Amino acid sequence: MSSLLEVNDVSVTFDGYKAINNLSFSVDEGELRAIIGPNGAGKTTFMDIITGKTRPDSGKVRWGKTARNVEKMSESEIARLGIGRKFQRPTVFEDQTVTDNLILSLNKNRGPISTLFYSASSGDLIKVEQLSVEIGLQENLNRLAGELSHGQKQWLEIGMLLAQDPKLLLVDEPAAGMTLAEREHTTDLLKRTSGKHAIIVIEHDMEFIRRLGCRVTVLHEGAVLAEGSLDYVSKNPAVIEVYLGR
Repeated sequence: MSSLLEVNDVSVTFDGYKAINNLSFSVDEGELRAIIGPNGAGKTTFMDIITGKTRPDSGKVRWGKTARNVEKMSESEIARLGIGRKFQRPTVFEDQTVTDNLILSLNKNRGPISTLFYSASSGDLIKVEQLSVEIGLQENLNRLAGELSHGQKQWLEIGMLLAQDPKLLLVDEPAAGMTLAEREHTTDLLKRTSGKHAIIVIEHDMEFIRRLGCRVTVLHEGAVLAEGSLDYVSKNPAVIEVYLGR
């Protein structure tokens, strides 16, 4: 399996504080990976670098089989490469139906003329139906997004990302604010989706991570502290000291 994303010796400093410190990281095509670590470990800054929101002071971010340098690309250019990001708080169009939210997110030509005269094709509607089944909202297609529960809004936003056919999804703390049943549905959704897409999940909920059953990267002070299965990193004395023992 080949690397989809490689971060090599990347550093970022904010007002003298080194948020990312010579960080190296890679994720393979179709891989599901979890990232954990204490507050201030650099997790959000790491995602900001990958998506172009923050420029690294040094190091390289390489993408795909051609190892394209993306650290100087704009956020929109990076998104078009196939990198999608879901923030902790769901951002859906609450006054639109679930169907409309998914249609608006489909990977289509979004020029001003084509958008003005756009009408959903039968193929678009089939795609929306498939997405709704994948995220578990097939019974809610005609509901306004604002009427959904917090967990359902999270699933809808994941569906909106999937509608763009990304190669890599970055998912920030999906379990926050969810019921136990919603957390279980979300882990199942992410596990089903991986393989077709690479997924990086940032999360503090260790039971959620355990249910994902994937490789775990522990960040601390902007660098990789440990990497391996959850059982493996949980036994690492340094990880226990800086994170799990708190």
